[in-house]
Amino acid sequence: MDAVREVEPQDFDRVLSSMCTEPHPVARDAAERFLATNPGDPGTYPQVAELEREAISLLGEVAGLEDPAGYVASGGTEANIQAVRIARERADSRTPNVVMPESGHFSFQKAADLLEVELRIVPTDDDHRADLAAVRSCVDSDTALVVGVAGTTEYGRVDPIPELGRVARSVDAMLHVDAAWGGFVLPFTDDEWHFGHAPVDTMTIDPHKMGQAAVPAGGLLVRSADLLDHLAVDTPYLESTSQATLTGTRSGAGVASAVAAMEALWPDGYRRQYVRSQNNAEWLAEALEKRGYEVVDPTLPLVAASVPRSTFDALRARGWRISRTATGELRVVCMPHVTREMLASFIGDLDRLEVRASVPITSDD
Repeated sequence: MDAVREVEPQDFDRVLSSMCTEPHPVARDAAERFLATNPGDPGTYPQVAELEREAISLLGEVAGLEDPAGYVASGGTEANIQAVRIARERADSRTPNVVMPESGHFSFQKAADLLEVELRIVPTDDDHRADLAAVRSCVDSDTALVVGVAGTTEYGRVDPIPELGRVARSVDAMLHVDAAWGGFVLPFTDDEWHFGHAPVDTMTIDPHKMGQAAVPAGGLLVRSADLLDHLAVDTPYLESTSQATLTGTRSGAGVASAVAAMEALWPDGYRRQYVRSQNNAEWLAEALEKRGYEVVDPTLPLVAASVPRSTFDALRARGWRISRTATGELRVVCMPHVTREMLASFIGDLDRLEVRASVPITSDD
């Protein structure tokens, strides 16, 4: 107990790589109030069960789904696994496969391993989006699911979701959209990504990312409630008769905080936050370009730039929490806690490191 008292949670003043953020104050308060409730047992905890229905209704508004079904998951990984599970159970094939672009989240590899389905990974195009020709050539009669990403984790790109939907339907496969990060910023762009734009069957959308709910609060949406039947198991000792979630007992904190955040911020608060974050990303991209780095155009609030490994390591040593893409670029996610002042401080440290690197080393003879 003394050790816990002596350790303070890490603050966010130098966190530039996380896709989670500080929760909104009302979300923090709601999470604490509902911490000990269990939406996995709705018969015993009816209040939080009702809040979960409200959470799914609000997520449906965000994602263009008029009559939504689903549940509040632990995060994007669980929701993606469950989407693959639905597709596998629905498929007629004994050897189902899932087709996704190389920009897809690593949780699909976990899903493939756990569910024993074949994962077929196709390349992306020059703009880091799913290559449609490659997808078309990869699907077949055994394809159970086609995956599109709406806000990729490395470059913030949105795959051509309507076109992927047509490819999926051509082989009677389902379409899943992973909008875990992008789902709360894309409503304020011109991108076509949600249930109203395409024949999307399932979607991952996480309130605990840009939605500013407390962790853990992921989201799985399905176009029709009967898709959840593929996940249902009997629960003989609970007051409810079946359960479709992957986890059993789960805290109501995520459910309550998701509702509180969305009620406080949807849509105008999220729109204002998107504008701030996007402006910050564009400011950072311009600052890096002016210093001679190659920068991937930030179409969403995420910046990738070709900063050398030595400079990256030196910035990490100065306390900046940053990460790299698979091909080695610096990756900065402009989450709600990332301010212009933070980014200016980051650029200041970068400038100081570059000045030091350019000064020749001399020695006394």
